[in-house]
Amino acid sequence: MVELVVVVVVVVMVVVVVVVVVVVGGGGGGVVVVVVVVVVVVVVVVVVVVEVEVVVVVVVVVIEVVVAVVVVVVVVVVVVVVIEVVVVVAVAVAAAVAALQYQYLRMIKWEKVT
Repeated sequence: MVELVVVVVVVVMVVVVVVVVVVVGGGGGGVVVVVVVVVVVVVVVVVVVVEVEVVVVVVVVVIEVVVAVVVVVVVVVVVVVVIEVVVVVAVAVAAAVAALQYQYLRMIKWEKVT
């Protein structure tokens, strides 16, 4: 995109210079006008390129921020999932231990009765 803008501006600059030289003629005034036109066009090209580069840099920074936020969200989701798995395993172990204790107490009670 930047290259296309630069090419278009350079072509316009060349056309303007040729028109100015043809219209004004070959005198010193024509040379001054051509130099002024060339300087203005070069400044415009530089400003356009710099603005495009600034926009590109801003877009890159925004993309980096979005990627960082996505990474943080993924890490948080992974941590939450790990915590949930640990809680589920802990509850399952606690339920198994409680069931074993209950069976043990029933066995002891049964032995006392017999």
